Amino acid sequence: MGYEFVIEPLSYIAFEDETAQLEQCKEWGLVSGKAIKTKAFYYKGYGQNLPCNIVGMVDKNTAVIELENKQLHCIHPSYLKEMQAASYGQKPVAEEAGADDPENAVSETDEALTSSELDHNEVQVEEGTSEDAEVVVTAAADQNTEAITTEPEPAAESPEGVEPPIVDISDPDYAPKEKVKKTKKAKIELPEGKVKMKATVQDFTTVPNHFADRDDEVIIYEAVAILEPDTEIGEAWSSHSATLKKLELAIGDTITFEAKIVAKKLTKHPVAYKINNPAKIQKENS
Repeated sequence: MGYEFVIEPLSYIAFEDETAQLEQCKEWGLVSGKAIKTKAFYYKGYGQNLPCNIVGMVDKNTAVIELENKQLHCIHPSYLKEMQAASYGQKPVAEEAGADDPENAVSETDEALTSSELDHNEVQVEEGTSEDAEVVVTAAADQNTEAITTEPEPAAESPEGVEPPIVDISDPDYAPKEKVKKTKKAKIELPEGKVKMKATVQDFTTVPNHFADRDDEVIIYEAVAILEPDTEIGEAWSSHSATLKKLELAIGDTITFEAKIVAKKLTKHPVAYKINNPAKIQKENS
């Protein structure tokens, strides 16, 4: 009988041997850096306590475990690490911390992650913003829905005795060698505190939350700008909080508000900035 909570990978990188498994477990912090072999692991989510084996990974932020019934399941390594504690409860951390308040639940789950466990493509949030509602950036299920096409460099062009690198042509930074190098975009200096801002609703979407049994609702904005001092931001996102839901926003609506903006990339979307706790919100085109 299969488990209903399982998120099976469409594809993943299996460990070649125990040495490869041990090295990756050290990198994730699941075993000591001096360990010479892996230990027994247990999956304790959804009221279960199941022995499991780490058999591979989808990427650096998504481990693949095999349960006792041979089902494969995607899980964030830090979440699996928490499950190994003897005091680990029966309910997910986010449910216990704020089941009645989705925004608080998101904040608590984000605090469970340390900066060393974030993907190198994810922009870290400054210290001191633990009160802000954060969206967990691990998206194992979504990351497996897109096929990745890889193409090796021609062997004739590689130096003798050196393996050609694997080129991921789905990477937005990939370009043929003859393409003219793009000018690097200037980094935006973000203010430290709350500022008055303006933004237009571009889209409503959701992102997976592996620490809860639901997806997190978010809003993507375009034409985002800081009004004082005048600074163009471009695109940004925020949690679709209860306060914003009361405004019954629609795509194309423009709002002004006061909020703090930080560098925080949205999962699976090329949006690099996050708007935290908008207040004094006014809808201009209502």
